[in-house]
Amino acid sequence: MEDVRFSTPIRLKLKASGERMVASAWEAIEVLQSHWPDWAQGRTYRSAYRACHDALDGLKSEHKARQAFVAAARRAGILAEPQG
Repeated sequence: MEDVRFSTPIRLKLKASGERMVASAWEAIEVLQSHWPDWAQGRTYRSAYRACHDALDGLKSEHKARQAFVAAARRAGILAEPQG
């Protein structure tokens, strides 16, 4: 599997580590697994996790993976700024 870079990095505000930039599907998966709020691991979380894995497998586009990750971050309240 080769990493899939996002067109624009996503800025998050994480309680434990402060601000973090996520620039690829691998980084997004790492954040989803290690830094995501427990209460926010619902439908949008699972959708983002699956979309990022699918992007790494070549089944989804970078845009779809990024879009799903941004939606999950917004739902979790950790998106640092509006993202396109």
